[in-house]
Amino acid sequence: MRPVPWVVRQVTKETPDTFTLVLDPPKGARGRFTPGQFSMLWVCGVGELPISISGDPTRPESLTYTVRSVGAATQSLVTRQAGQTVGVRGPFGKGWPIEAAKGRDIIVAAGGIGLAPLRPVIYHVLANRSHYGRLTVLYGARNPRDILFRKELAAWAKLPDTQVFSTVDYGGVSWRGHVGVVTTLFKMLRLRPVLTTAMVCGPEIMMRVVARELLARGLSGDQLFLSMERNMKCAIGLCGHCQWGPHFVCKDGPVFPFSQIAPLLDRYEL
Repeated sequence: MRPVPWVVRQVTKETPDTFTLVLDPPKGARGRFTPGQFSMLWVCGVGELPISISGDPTRPESLTYTVRSVGAATQSLVTRQAGQTVGVRGPFGKGWPIEAAKGRDIIVAAGGIGLAPLRPVIYHVLANRSHYGRLTVLYGARNPRDILFRKELAAWAKLPDTQVFSTVDYGGVSWRGHVGVVTTLFKMLRLRPVLTTAMVCGPEIMMRVVARELLARGLSGDQLFLSMERNMKCAIGLCGHCQWGPHFVCKDGPVFPFSQIAPLLDRYEL
């Protein structure tokens, strides 16, 4: 429960309201984590909030977080300067099933800042390319200005056995890419349902729609995983804020197989 001070190495502006922080550990510590886990980040006098780790799991010398500034706590994080400290607890939670997915095709579907928790999966697959089949990244943003990790998306698309498709809700006159919701990209998929594992993160309405589309294309609920990051406060299952039916999102998730949470997703206002 006690935050450990980590030092801000750099802050990078990704979009007008989204920033990536790279934190260096105190002496003797390492930044080991499983893709899909989160940390509790704390700024003295402001508060603490859960943020997914968005960096490379093969580089434990630091931890990386991508944060959208939407309130006092997130604003205090993204305005940190190099050399200042941020309190860190964690990592916490259950991550993406990267070991169980070995030998299978991987679909990564993300909406908005939901690409950040999935970026470590992409790093892991690319670092262990022979252990996985085809990698497909489907990404949707509100408009071209809100696209995260633009250079990385372009670089990933050039790699063997890797497909990257991006779309926006509103393109404007200068946009030459796809326009529409993420599911409009499914028509370009070369899908082998029995050999595919899908990992999805984004707004809940987006995840429900993507899940329905993948199920209709032959995936089972045990092959489909969603990150349900909601209401986490203590991160160790004590406070009860993130209780969701029989589950505590902070310790039973945030990543769940669709087959486990499908009944909860259909309950109004749960």
